[in-house]
Amino acid sequence: MELALFSTRVVVILLLLALHSPCKFIQSPVDFGPLNFLQNVNTASVDFGRILFNSPSAILRPQSPKDISLLLSSLSATSSYSKATVAARGAGHSIHGQAQAHDGIVVEMDSLPANIEIYRKGDEEGGLSYADVSGGTLWIELLKESLKEGLAPRSWTDYLYLSVGGTLSNAGISGQTFKYGPQISNVLQLEVVTGTGVRVTCSPSANSELFYSVLGGLGQFGIITRARILLQDAPQKVKWVRAFYDDFEIFIEDQELLVSRPEIVDYVEGFVVPNEGSLLSSYVAFPANLDFTLQFQGRRRQVYYCLEFAIHDYEQTESAADQVAEVTKRLRHMPALIHSVEVSYFDFLNRVRMEETNLRGRGLWDVPHPWLNMFVPKRGIARFLDMLMETISSEDFEGPLLMYPILRDKWDSNTSAVLPDADASPATDNVLYTVGVLRSANPATCPAECLREILRQNRHIVRTATAVAGGGSPPIGAKQYLPFYSAQGQWQEHFGRKWQRFSARKSQFDPFSILAPGLGIFPRKLSSQRAVSFLSE
Repeated sequence: MELALFSTRVVVILLLLALHSPCKFIQSPVDFGPLNFLQNVNTASVDFGRILFNSPSAILRPQSPKDISLLLSSLSATSSYSKATVAARGAGHSIHGQAQAHDGIVVEMDSLPANIEIYRKGDEEGGLSYADVSGGTLWIELLKESLKEGLAPRSWTDYLYLSVGGTLSNAGISGQTFKYGPQISNVLQLEVVTGTGVRVTCSPSANSELFYSVLGGLGQFGIITRARILLQDAPQKVKWVRAFYDDFEIFIEDQELLVSRPEIVDYVEGFVVPNEGSLLSSYVAFPANLDFTLQFQGRRRQVYYCLEFAIHDYEQTESAADQVAEVTKRLRHMPALIHSVEVSYFDFLNRVRMEETNLRGRGLWDVPHPWLNMFVPKRGIARFLDMLMETISSEDFEGPLLMYPILRDKWDSNTSAVLPDADASPATDNVLYTVGVLRSANPATCPAECLREILRQNRHIVRTATAVAGGGSPPIGAKQYLPFYSAQGQWQEHFGRKWQRFSARKSQFDPFSILAPGLGIFPRKLSSQRAVSFLSE
């Protein structure tokens, strides 16, 4: 067994060296077990953003975490002369090539066996229900399996066709974040393969430094091969409500009212409605006949706002309908512009799939998506919106423009995720806003020059919102979520006070900077010494 493993390691090293040597020893596609050289590289060079296209030299489709461990330990062992890098690719839903590896190796995580195991409350993990899943498992797959047991994860993303390892490497946010925190706050345990090929089981109490590093760590410290996700009882139905506003201050005050009632409200989101097209596209997944008109014309173009919330219906003594009535009577929306529906829990969580189906049918799904996501402190949200509306063309905007509150105290500061710096005022510090500028660039109406202009606008928004100095006014103090920067200095500014810890963790868990090259945070390092790595049997 040991001899066979050693021989396999040698062959893999030789193949890797051939890929990255000046001479190309491999002239045609070759299969070596799960390591597919020069095959299907086009799929690994495309992501949801369709903005950057970096082709790898090889693709690994692992059949077990050992395959990933072998690859990374081999690269570490040859780090004195191999410049190969490795990127883990889940569902390929990144925007700026974060899961790409130019001339490197892409690990396609969907090839790992899912093996979803559901555990109900018992003696394990202090009486908590949880699921053990592969890092390549999609959240929709976990939802379907857990619902069979009457259970479901507590925290979600809006779109469920994303991998568990992918969202945990960022944060994983949606309308439940105010109540339960992001997905990285709902993980009990991880199995991780570090940049040196070491397989480690980690949790808040065992190998905790690695555990917190990889959560929100942008794939820089290890590849998540398995995760233990916290579950709770799933409701049967959901009461889903949308209300419209023409006053921004009242809109955000009502949103903050809702997130202050977590004992009743289970989900809160909201979005800006800059034009009629945006209004219509936002209602594809809302199963109600909405017969009303909003006036978007005027001397100063009118912008509206939609508050969205949901209450779970467990069919208990107090009905969800009564709870909805209790909440809505305190809201100050535009008269008569409030709508509610009842849907199944599954359909509510999977609501974006309907919008995807609609866009695919119109040929508008596989188009460039120059998305921008920001975390904005409460103190700066009004100025951020003003700046945003001055930058974009509200008349031509295509796509959702999300804006909703989350709470700082639901995030663990030990993780690598970055939030805006804390406010000096305790009254406003806990409230942050998620802003998603989710534009699409249909090539038929937005050619290459138009896409470049959108990207230029995004850079302007990021620079203005994250600037330390506010040009005579207090800085907005925002941070980019799902970040992308082109220079290490910008990354240092992004992490701020967390940079030193982030850099130290990189040196500890991926000392040769093999992992996640697509973000460009750390340049690839070569070593004059042989790396020490261990393979778990």
